[in-house]
Amino acid sequence: MALSNSQYESIIRGYEKTRDQNRYLEQERKRIVYERIPELAALDDARTDLVLSYTASLLEGAFDDAPKAKADLSSIRAKRSELLRKAGYPEDYLSPIYTCPDCRDTGYITEDGIRTKCHCFRNQEIKLLYQQSNIQEYIEKNNFSTLTYEHCQGEDLEHLKGAVKVSLNFIKTFGTQENNLLFYGTVGTGKSFLSGCIARELLCQGYSVVYFSAINLFDTLARYSFDTKEKETLYNFCKDLYNNDLVIIDDLGTELTNSFVTSELFSLMNERQLNKKATIISTNLNLSELRDRYSDRVFSRITHSYQLCKLTGPDFRMYKKVH
Repeated sequence: MALSNSQYESIIRGYEKTRDQNRYLEQERKRIVYERIPELAALDDARTDLVLSYTASLLEGAFDDAPKAKADLSSIRAKRSELLRKAGYPEDYLSPIYTCPDCRDTGYITEDGIRTKCHCFRNQEIKLLYQQSNIQEYIEKNNFSTLTYEHCQGEDLEHLKGAVKVSLNFIKTFGTQENNLLFYGTVGTGKSFLSGCIARELLCQGYSVVYFSAINLFDTLARYSFDTKEKETLYNFCKDLYNNDLVIIDDLGTELTNSFVTSELFSLMNERQLNKKATIISTNLNLSELRDRYSDRVFSRITHSYQLCKLTGPDFRMYKKVH
């Protein structure tokens, strides 16, 4: 998981706010109910006094008082339930209020001495990871549930099926082995679509995924790199870029390629490989064009460290417009 400290702290502050709101709601319930049922307030006072007295007895070693104390508490609970029921309230109406009863609004569950994040915390993490991925809207419409083979046939169909198989295996083995993908081929054949499918599945599993178009990525790097006031911003941006679980670079080759872009691309690929983080690149360029446009070391890194998936066929987006 690659949430920043500020994101983590934001989630924790959210739990604190939830607990405060629920405590206020609980106190308001008690105030209203006590006004309607004064006997209930007296019972709760008696219960508090009994618990304090029993605790003091235990500290003094008077364990023989336990049976009577338990019987008295049981009697009080029964009277409380009856009063609430007669007044039209649920028996647990004055119990502590929790938005998530499983973790009691703390974000964590402890089982067998092991403290783990609650499902409600994980849901918030996934939501944040979706937001920072830059791909949320795209993958809502482009995912495995919308996959179709209607637009291609023959060799094109075999290429697509092969790429889908590779994508599913990439997801299945993610985090257990080093893996990078290069989707390459003609325009509109499913390269970005499959990248989105992978992103969605991994985001749902709680991995951090960041998506960039090549143009946006290198424009951002250039803006931060050539502005002396943005050194800290550049450092933090690159730190995230090098350490997120998955980085997707879409449409490599559409950017204005120069020595800066080539250098930054190699640095990105190299740092992520050193950190054992996965990268997916999609491009409309063929392998010869990749070699000619970028340096030999970039091309060598791709061909040796990336699984290559070629996609061919008609432009799927044009097919959808026609049909």
